[in-house]
Amino acid sequence: MKVKKIPMRTCVITHEKLEKRDLLRVVRDNEGNVFVDETGKANGRGAYVKKDKEVIEKARASKALERHLEVKIEDNIYDELISKI
Repeated sequence: MKVKKIPMRTCVITHEKLEKRDLLRVVRDNEGNVFVDETGKANGRGAYVKKDKEVIEKARASKALERHLEVKIEDNIYDELISKI
C-alpha cells in the first residue's frame, strides 16, 4: 500500500519544519487585507505560524509576520490566532 505524503511547512518565527495541520496560516490578499486562513487554500501571500501561544506572542513582539507579509498587521489578527489554538 502506498504511503500518503504529509505536507510539511516552515514556521516563520521558529523556522521549524512541521506538518501543515500543526500550523496556522495567515494570508495577505491582493488588496492588502490580512486574515487567518482556516482552509489553507486561500489566494494570496501566506505565512505559517506554529500553534503555540508563546510563538504567536513572539511574532507580535518581533513583527516578523509583518515583515514576511509586507503589511501592517492589526492586534485582532494575533488575538484571532490565539483563539484558534
